[in-house]
Amino acid sequence: MIQKLVRSGGSGWHAATIAEIVAPSDVSKEKWGHVYTIERIHELAAFAKNNIENTGYQDRVTLIHSDGTVGYPEKAPYDRIFVAAAGPKVPKPLVEQLKDGGVLLVPVGGAQFYQTLVRIRKKDKKIIEENLGGVSFVPLIGKHGFEP
Repeated sequence: MIQKLVRSGGSGWHAATIAEIVAPSDVSKEKWGHVYTIERIHELAAFAKNNIENTGYQDRVTLIHSDGTVGYPEKAPYDRIFVAAAGPKVPKPLVEQLKDGGVLLVPVGGAQFYQTLVRIRKKDKKIIEENLGGVSFVPLIGKHGFEP
């Protein structure tokens, strides 16, 4: 079972959905994983926190108001990392925070229109990068993304 996951961006809905996967309601708390979700926009972080609390997932999801392109090194390494916005390249800090055997999904490309969904796997300390096809996401803003 996935034990620790970090994701970037959003209103809390996706984080709550993932929490039900890594920490199912019908499984004892001792076996739960945990979701860390990062949002850089203060108002959206507050909205996400409210949504997470209203759905009852606050014990399975931690919301961090910060730059998602730098990840959350305080709780690394992670089994899975999902990024819900497209950057010009794969953010290096996220790769560094990936556990051996872990997977990072991140859209990469221009700030508008179409990008490529990239899957990064870390296996035996080697990085394996795969192109999963075309996608369209909002721009990833931050230190390792597009400038604000």
